[in-house]
Amino acid sequence: MKMMLILLSYSLLGVCQQTNQFNLKNEMMQQDIIDLVKRNDLAAVKSALEKGAEVNTQDKNKRSLLLIATINQHLEMAQLLVAHGADVNLQADHLDSPFLYAGASGQTALVKLYLANGARFDVFNRYNGSALIPACERGHIETVRVLVNTKGYPVDHVNRLGWTALLEAVILGDGSKKYQQIVQILKDGGANLRIADKDGITALQHAKNRGYQEIVHLLQ
Repeated sequence: MKMMLILLSYSLLGVCQQTNQFNLKNEMMQQDIIDLVKRNDLAAVKSALEKGAEVNTQDKNKRSLLLIATINQHLEMAQLLVAHGADVNLQADHLDSPFLYAGASGQTALVKLYLANGARFDVFNRYNGSALIPACERGHIETVRVLVNTKGYPVDHVNRLGWTALLEAVILGDGSKKYQQIVQILKDGGANLRIADKDGITALQHAKNRGYQEIVHLLQ
């Protein structure tokens, strides 16, 4: 009996050691592919994925490989990861996802890629905002055009501040030509012009208060 217990103990020890070695190897592989994505080493990342590396690996801040590629504006890397099944909606600790970040940073090619590969419209950023709202705020005209003209996209989504994309374009924009174009795109795309903020002030009233006459004309 004593000998059996000793043998069992050795056997369990061996299993634990193998498990620990596997976990360590797995962690090393994850860090390796994160570093390769950061360096934009397409050939090495492709090889790693073909050898079984997890395409949805996340770093210590839960940023996925695809989010890292998006942040670094590496289009070909993003295309490679998506081709291997990367999740375009996977969120990091601060709630950014590849799709949300692409929209906010005006990377229209990536926005189109993610829309074609499962981008969800019910996943929101830390402000409970969509990809469209910060795109409007930052004046990314072509990204706004793509999102507004995507079937089923929530153009009138209200974020935590109580603002729609239209309100944010007027409140945080400067009334210049690019913001006039964005307001026109939103209007043509069926945005509700009468939605007010938490204080009951509409986009038209905000435009009047700021002296944005061209935008006032568009919203009247």
